[in-house]
Amino acid sequence: MSLAAYCIICCRRIGASTPPPQSTTYWRDIRNIIKFTGSLILGGSLFLTYEVLALKKSLALDTQVVEREKMKSYIYLHTVSLDKRENYGITYQARKELHKAVRKVLATSAKILRGPFADTFSTIDVEDHECAVWLLLRKSQSGDRTARLQAVQEMSETHHWHDYQYRIIAQACDLRTLIGLARSKESDLRFFLPPPPLPSLNEDTCIEEELRQLLASLPQTELDECIQYFTSLALSESSQSLAAQKGGLWCFGGNGLPYAESFGEVPSATVEMFCLEALVKHSEIPTHCDEIEANGGLQLLQRLYQLHKDCPKIQRNIMRIIGNMALNEHLHSTIVHSGWVSILAEAMKSPRIMEASHAARTLANLDRETMREKYQDGVYVLHPQYRTSQPIKADVLFIHGLMGAAFKTWRQQDNEQLLTEKILEDDARYTTCWPKTWLARDCPALRIISVEYDTSLSDWRTRCPMERKSIAFRSDELLRKLRAAGVGDRPVIWVSHSMGASDLVYLTKRSGLQTQSWAFSERKEDVAVCVRRGLLSPSK
Repeated sequence: MSLAAYCIICCRRIGASTPPPQSTTYWRDIRNIIKFTGSLILGGSLFLTYEVLALKKSLALDTQVVEREKMKSYIYLHTVSLDKRENYGITYQARKELHKAVRKVLATSAKILRGPFADTFSTIDVEDHECAVWLLLRKSQSGDRTARLQAVQEMSETHHWHDYQYRIIAQACDLRTLIGLARSKESDLRFFLPPPPLPSLNEDTCIEEELRQLLASLPQTELDECIQYFTSLALSESSQSLAAQKGGLWCFGGNGLPYAESFGEVPSATVEMFCLEALVKHSEIPTHCDEIEANGGLQLLQRLYQLHKDCPKIQRNIMRIIGNMALNEHLHSTIVHSGWVSILAEAMKSPRIMEASHAARTLANLDRETMREKYQDGVYVLHPQYRTSQPIKADVLFIHGLMGAAFKTWRQQDNEQLLTEKILEDDARYTTCWPKTWLARDCPALRIISVEYDTSLSDWRTRCPMERKSIAFRSDELLRKLRAAGVGDRPVIWVSHSMGASDLVYLTKRSGLQTQSWAFSERKEDVAVCVRRGLLSPSK
């Protein structure tokens, strides 16, 4: 009875109370669902993980038996480190750190004292035996010109390095250093990388055709008659017709002069030689040098140079072209990158005076670090051909005569007892150019220059303008070239004979220099002229 009464009272209270908000009930149900679902997922994951691990453990096989069988069939070597420095341990590391500390101390002291090693040690972290190589490289690229010259000299005087150390210098040095090494007398040829591979020729072309195409790509207008004649001859004729035409080209009438070729600079009866003669004339024009470089002339000439190692005349004409192109400073980088410096450095050490002098002229035109002068075509320095610290006190100029040459005119008189060429080459006392061999040895403080100009028998033919054959034209052209070579900045001694003496007399009168002359032979046409200091310039 009492229980029924209590239930009735509770029901009335519930009916009398307000129901809870619907939103609170909704979020409460969501939380309950999330809790239940999360617990279910977590428990299920743990259960599945346990079952997988238990199954894997029950299925695992013991492989020790298999490993023992493999040990019987194979031999296993214990691996060791290939780096030997790891075996040095703490001693090697301590020594290396000590050397780093010493270099930092030296760098700090050098900066304080403004010593020569400032700003060199602090940024170099190399092995001890390579430190000298990289220091010289850094020094050769210094902003101080004196330091650069000293670094190149130290490199050239070093002969105890290994091959890879020379190769480091060859790969890392700049163009200025490379040219300086080529003009250093004691430089090792290992400083120079071999020339880069040449582009392959087309199967349907040859060197002769490539030369003709290069020559045809050059401007053909506004040229003097000499260049036009050589160009048209090389482009229009074949090697057979050139050989047939040579008798009429360099001779009078029908019969030839068999000795004419030995006296003058008569080209050989080949298309290559005629093309090179024409390219020599074209290379005297700066804009044509740009065309030669743009059309792959440097690589083509290098290929021809390598193919004709047994023909010095072809090689000399090629060097004349490269030397003329080197007069243009914007082409220096291209000439160096094409590999010509290594070829010229090797030619500088040649026992043949003509080959070495042509290479010396080209390298001197490339060297703008120590040279202000430029040697144009036909002006050759016999001494000094290498870089030197000895001051030059005077210039000695040799001018050959009729049918002469810059080198052969000044050879030693042949001895009647020395009849064969082999004996002449074997005799150490014989010289093919005594100004270079004897005068340079007795008077090292002189700059010896030999000048070459065209006086061959071909001048008797009307192939070139007549004014080219006059004394006035030759003297003005010689005066222009000598001024570019710096002649006149110091006292000058002239040595000439025959036609060269006539040109010299006209030149000295036109330049307005005070001279003293002496005849040093029985012939009046042989004359030596001493010129006081003065600038060579045409008198007004």
